[in-house]
Amino acid sequence: MAFDERMLNGMSVFTAVVDGGSFAAAGEALDMSPPGVSRAIARLEARLGIRLFDRTTRSVRLTDEGRRFHAQVMPLLAGLEEAAASAAEGATMVRGRLRVHMDPLFSRLVLAPRVGEFMEAHPQLEVELATRDQLGDIVADGFDLAVRFGEPPDSSLVARKLLETRILTVAAPAYLRRYGRPGHPQELEGDRHICIEFRDPATGHTFPWEFHRKRKRLSVKTSGRLVVNDGGSMHSACVAGYGIAQVMAVAAGPLVSSGQLVDLFPDWPDERFPLYALYPSRQHPSAKVRAFLDFVIGITSAV
Repeated sequence: MAFDERMLNGMSVFTAVVDGGSFAAAGEALDMSPPGVSRAIARLEARLGIRLFDRTTRSVRLTDEGRRFHAQVMPLLAGLEEAAASAAEGATMVRGRLRVHMDPLFSRLVLAPRVGEFMEAHPQLEVELATRDQLGDIVADGFDLAVRFGEPPDSSLVARKLLETRILTVAAPAYLRRYGRPGHPQELEGDRHICIEFRDPATGHTFPWEFHRKRKRLSVKTSGRLVVNDGGSMHSACVAGYGIAQVMAVAAGPLVSSGQLVDLFPDWPDERFPLYALYPSRQHPSAKVRAFLDFVIGITSAV
């Protein structure tokens, strides 16, 4: 089966249908009639020997084969688009549309307050930040890259570590006035103190409480009654004085600096948690992806 202009056109129509959700929306985006879109998809299906969509009078959805083909096609088309842009305007031009799959906590507390700086620096770029609890399939979902906390899963994605942030054990001054300040991490065991537990949305398990000092590692068995799976909720409950939490310095650092939270154990400073950028391995990162990664590294370099 030869790859020619008709195949490329069919792939473009295919991605337009996926992006628009219907043949009519694809036709509007491509200035084609819905029957023309339907014929283009039928020709592509005939050449591939697979059915790409399940069609009804009310909806169009990808088949399993269509989803796999979409995951393969998106990086190829993105690479062609990038190559054409580079040939016309130079490899350093930051332009077009950038879709980023974001960790919710990082997006809300770290990136969003400063994203205006990035937008002003790149006026020809459109940016979509989509916060998701779990990674999913960023290629099939049409993302250029993902920015996520934690060690990445085994996959075909390129994983680039952006930083390692300190883990802080914190409480609000109101909590400390009521319950007192613990002098050692082991005082968090039992029922003397209230600990806020965090459940990892990806694994379904609560994170264990650990304390690191050089080569020494201490595990503490806490038993908090409040369990959350959203970093923003944990921060808010902690700032309100409900209990003690383990948080990431990259997100909670300003709350500590302003006095809204207190770092309880500065003599246990060595536990770290990584932040990674993930992007497809079939292509080198584009100028827009490189620019975004450089910005993220810049705003977190002091943490």
